[in-house]
Amino acid sequence: MMAHKWRDIRRTLSPEQEEATRQYVKSVVEAVTLNQLREARSLTQANLASVLGVNQGSVSKMEKRTDMYVSTLRSFIQAMGGQLQIRAVFPEGEVEIEQFKDAGAPSVESASSLDSMADAAA
Repeated sequence: MMAHKWRDIRRTLSPEQEEATRQYVKSVVEAVTLNQLREARSLTQANLASVLGVNQGSVSKMEKRTDMYVSTLRSFIQAMGGQLQIRAVFPEGEVEIEQFKDAGAPSVESASSLDSMADAAA
């Protein structure tokens, strides 16, 4: 079977198919799990645990959780060098929720409580 170049395949797509493909790729790229995000930032669970002041097992548990405190997620994202933003998306547009923006973000030093929170919730 001969390989085909994407630009040649693309020429056969309708504008609608091309847009659908573009939207699919965008959604896949924008939606990642915490462990995929950590790996993309070239961090190990042990590296992240060290920054957060917790053990590696706690990082593993946090990455598997489907529900956690906003402050826990904020600390996790900050430890990777990011900033957490919470947005509400509506058909007519999206807005940033500032209620969580002004919440006192815990420092990395106080993130050691993440260990007990992750253990208690598991």
